[in-house]
Amino acid sequence: MEIKIDTKSLVLGALAAGFMFMSISGKNPTDQSTTNRYQTRINDSNFVFILDTQTGNYLFTTGASTNSKNQWIKGEFDKTFATAKDNKRE
Repeated sequence: MEIKIDTKSLVLGALAAGFMFMSISGKNPTDQSTTNRYQTRINDSNFVFILDTQTGNYLFTTGASTNSKNQWIKGEFDKTFATAKDNKRE
């Protein structure tokens, strides 16, 4: 049995398959996913830094321990960077 496909059907099938592939795999660019929004870093001396990657807000504390209350300092990355002033000393 010999199968013959004319050019019109081949092109139409390829376009339909391409359209279906693009419509299924497309991603909504306005999707505000919260995956990986917050990043946390802790070093050997218990310095804790938490950054909100969408807004640039951050929290940090030095010498975090379980024995005492920690002083958490919050700020905004853009303001701290623009003024070049450490908000810890305010």
